Amino acid sequence: MLKYEWRKKEKDSYLPKAKPELVDVPEYKFVTIAGEGNPNSEHFSEYIGVLYTVSYAIKTTLKKREPKPKGYMGYTVYPLEGVWDISKEARKTFNGMVNKDDFVYTLMIRQPDFVSDTFFKEMLDLAKKKKPYALLDQVQFETIREGKCIQMLHIGPYDNEPENFKTMESFATANNWCRDSKVHREIYLSDFRKVAP
Repeated sequence: MLKYEWRKKEKDSYLPKAKPELVDVPEYKFVTIAGEGNPNSEHFSEYIGVLYTVSYAIKTTLKKREPKPKGYMGYTVYPLEGVWDISKEARKTFNGMVNKDDFVYTLMIRQPDFVSDTFFKEMLDLAKKKKPYALLDQVQFETIREGKCIQMLHIGPYDNEPENFKTMESFATANNWCRDSKVHREIYLSDFRKVAP
């Protein structure tokens, strides 16, 4: 059976250019977990581990299960993503510099369209039995549509991201668009825990 590989089939979404471009992000299903605080802390890695536990439970169980859900095909697990903001309290005194302890975020891993809410709940229960992480109680299954966004590839340390934000904002201004908020989404094409900055 052929395997669906997002790196090959969805290059526009997951392998962007190193310059800004406008994209229209459709509705997708995600396993999500919300958190707050510094992403360099130990608990941040635990959040990531919980999402992968559920995502791989979904993939491996579907591979073995018969009958398969309608539209099923083997697939590569999608990459980790994160939506980033700062707390309401931090916004009151925001001066352009971000204290990482003020971050609030939603981490997520996209799921194929054939994964249903019922099946997600079943897999969450299975994950709780195999690895009873307390964080599993915070995992959600959501459908999210981002709509029109500006994206570009960032390579290098996270501390250099503001340079790309400025580039994207300049691109928006040049095309008579306006950024809605400072909230932004990141898609991690490599495991930042295992690669050089």
